[in-house]
Amino acid sequence: MQSREQILEALTQILVDEFEIDAEDITPEASLYQELDLDSIDAVDLVIKLQQMTGKKIKPEEFKAVRTVDDVVTAIEGLV
Repeated sequence: MQSREQILEALTQILVDEFEIDAEDITPEASLYQELDLDSIDAVDLVIKLQQMTGKKIKPEEFKAVRTVDDVVTAIEGLV
């Protein structure tokens, strides 16, 4: 359905629009919590946005292992 590049692009747009993160800070290896400064509430909001984007249900426990932007891309790729 979507390539990793398209997923990364969509994820970047969400992080920029919803969490006011600078696009240049969003790299595949960037840590969501340390470098991008998301907290647990932001993570829940991100999961909701990703569910809207993919049209798929994301189980919170599946998202617990996610630490980097690339982890999110891989998780979404597994859903679509």
